[in-house]
Amino acid sequence: MPKIVALVCDYYQDLELWYPILRMKEAGIEVLIAGLSHPAIYQGKHGYPCETEIDVKNVKVDAIDGILIPGGRAPDQLRVTPAVLSLVKECDRDRKMIAFICHGGLVPADANILSGKKVTGTSSIKEDLIKAKATFEDKEVVIDGHLISSRTPKDLPAFGKAITEYLC
Repeated sequence: MPKIVALVCDYYQDLELWYPILRMKEAGIEVLIAGLSHPAIYQGKHGYPCETEIDVKNVKVDAIDGILIPGGRAPDQLRVTPAVLSLVKECDRDRKMIAFICHGGLVPADANILSGKKVTGTSSIKEDLIKAKATFEDKEVVIDGHLISSRTPKDLPAFGKAITEYLC
């Protein structure tokens, strides 16, 4: 059974975390919620709480098959956390799935793994993605190897489908 780590901290975009998690669990994929501390309960942008199951510093790349990075304001905290950037770089090195949506693309951009890759994200981070040397595509979902990206919550059906098809 594939195992994914979902990154969370305060002001994550509620739907962008929970919709993919539910789709993955329906497909038989194990999801572990990792935060900047554990134990911790983080509040979503719309107030939905999320309890961590592990501290991101304790995630072992060889024990997972990929990572989910939701948007909201959480990526602003995640992108400046060395343990998060290290985890993303290791997943990229090992070609493990890295799925990100909306502002979640700021994390792989700051991990410097997007050079030469095709990605999408919310329009407000388009320039950040281009400065990270990625090719921006305005599509509901973009798959480039082990990278899966989407723009906004309206693209969640395509995003969830792409993730589950990739992992299954």
